[in-house]
Amino acid sequence: MTTKKRDYYEVLGISKTASDEDIKKAFRKLALKFHPDRNKSSDASDKFKEVNEAYQVLSDRSSRDKYDRFGHAGIGGAGAQGFDGFENFGGFGDIFDAFFGGTQRDTGRSSARRGADIQCLITISFEESVFGTDKEVEVSRLEMCGRCNGMRGEPGTSPSMCINCDGSGRVRRATQSIFGQFSQVATCSDCEGEGKVVSSPCSRCKASGREVRNRKLVVSVPAGIDQGTQIRLGGEGEAGFNGASSGDLYVPVQIQSHSVFEREGYDIFSESYVNVAEAALGASIIVPTLDGDSEIGIPAGTQSGDEIRLKGKGVPHLHGRNRRGDQVVTLVVKTPTSLTDTQRDLMESLARSFDRESPDKDNKSKKWFGKKK
Repeated sequence: MTTKKRDYYEVLGISKTASDEDIKKAFRKLALKFHPDRNKSSDASDKFKEVNEAYQVLSDRSSRDKYDRFGHAGIGGAGAQGFDGFENFGGFGDIFDAFFGGTQRDTGRSSARRGADIQCLITISFEESVFGTDKEVEVSRLEMCGRCNGMRGEPGTSPSMCINCDGSGRVRRATQSIFGQFSQVATCSDCEGEGKVVSSPCSRCKASGREVRNRKLVVSVPAGIDQGTQIRLGGEGEAGFNGASSGDLYVPVQIQSHSVFEREGYDIFSESYVNVAEAALGASIIVPTLDGDSEIGIPAGTQSGDEIRLKGKGVPHLHGRNRRGDQVVTLVVKTPTSLTDTQRDLMESLARSFDRESPDKDNKSKKWFGKKK
């Protein structure tokens, strides 16, 4: 008859919202309590195995997620793997070593490692951010060595098997602790887990398999990109180790300010000046837009601060199928600071006409300051 497994959270005595640190603390406490070298009760071995199995599942984010969603069926019994006569502890070995000063257990030879990501900042104009552009950048990165093609040895030579680990990449050693002697597996220090050593290192890369090169790349900046956006170029980072994939290149985009336009989202804002006559009577004026100068009409009686919205004259939506924001033009009525004699006469005449139409009789007593030149 198959015994139903207990809930792993119940085994460790923790809640389902427990942090990684909570899981480690609970495991350490129970592992010390039920370790067979310390606890001679008949069920200590089974309880220790149960605690170890629960820790292996809950301490790994991927397996914990599967367990939270599907229970024991979601992990297919994977939590019990690696437990063999207390010689191979799985998750317990890692935390046991950390607590008691041992060398951390290594579960296998060093695997291929993905290359590092790199970054390169570019600066573009306001117009380039609106309509998109292609920018050439130069990056310095580690690429596969051109002499040994990443093999690390001189051309024509081959690496030899590591005699320290017999090509396994791992060495087994005994460690003495307060619980007795434990057998642990560690990465071979001679070959660094690869199982082979390079007897004739490449003269160019010094057996690293990679070398620094400067490379020119073209970055396609999409229309409508905003300040601070990063563009990712997959596989354009540093070369990986032992045939692994390269890292990525991240390109943060900095946009120069514009003398006329300001951007908010996909809309742009600008100001245009009109004189008092244009504001009072209405007029057609020329305003700058991203697509060139455009003629717009302003209504009679325009006040300073009034806005006119130009549909579709803003910034293209990123991946928005030709959709664009608007341009908002703020009208500023500009009062003249100096007048010709003719202009002054006209303004004074205009002012008196306003006074005659005003119901306030006191307005007729106004005096105009300044003398004609």
